[in-house]
Amino acid sequence: MNLFEEGLKFNLSELVELLIQVGLKVLVLLIGYAIVKPLGRKAIETAINRLSTQRKLSEGRNKTLQKLSVNIFSYALIFILVMMLFSAVGIEIGPLLAGAGIVGLAIGFGAQGLVSDIVTGFFILLERQVEVDDYVTAGGYDGIVEEVGIRTTRIRSFDGTLNFIPNRNISGVANHSRGNMRALVDIGIGYDENIDEAMAVLQKVALDFQQDERFKEGPDVLGVQSLGSSDVVIRILGKTENMEQWAVERDLRKAMKEALDAAGIEIPFPHQVYVHKNEE
Repeated sequence: MNLFEEGLKFNLSELVELLIQVGLKVLVLLIGYAIVKPLGRKAIETAINRLSTQRKLSEGRNKTLQKLSVNIFSYALIFILVMMLFSAVGIEIGPLLAGAGIVGLAIGFGAQGLVSDIVTGFFILLERQVEVDDYVTAGGYDGIVEEVGIRTTRIRSFDGTLNFIPNRNISGVANHSRGNMRALVDIGIGYDENIDEAMAVLQKVALDFQQDERFKEGPDVLGVQSLGSSDVVIRILGKTENMEQWAVERDLRKAMKEALDAAGIEIPFPHQVYVHKNEE
């Protein structure tokens, strides 16, 4: 195809034909990408769900594998699309890949952080340190894991902030979602109150909560935990299902406050005394 006629004279018809040909190729590639991406995503999710059912994987592990697989699929699909677009506009892929290898070697020393992210992410996934929907503390952040990727991990804090943490910054992980969790409530009573009577009232409430399905062990009244400046602190302890400890603690405090009020046992609270001095 010759875009010029007789030296430098511009051939408009050849240019229009070239643009149409290239434009059609690009359009077909983009349409194909738009079709393949959701189909591939759906196929991956279906395959992971089937695998999870066969091997009885947890829901968190299932979501982790789905997000990771879709992530890798998206990267691979974008790379293939870019290569095909280069080919569609007439750019030779072979020399480009060779040049990319040389350039990649040159910038490799500056991409050590990226390599570290990928290696660390691989071992986080391999050792199952965290999974989607786990409550963790990692990289200086705590919250619910939304995605574990090959480069970054996403943690949603309880105030709604979404934190993107490079995997190389995760030097240690505290996973709060493995096994049963502790529910702990401290209740203070006045020094003038009968401690044994108060403990009996609280133990009755604890026995009622032992029928709650959220509790895996207890709760039980342990006894006097400390002597404060204005109260005697009694501790109640139990073990609950994952992520249920906070709701259980709130319910325990409410029920124990109501039980102590019904028994006429005072829970001390700050008082203010105003002294008015009359000057004659």
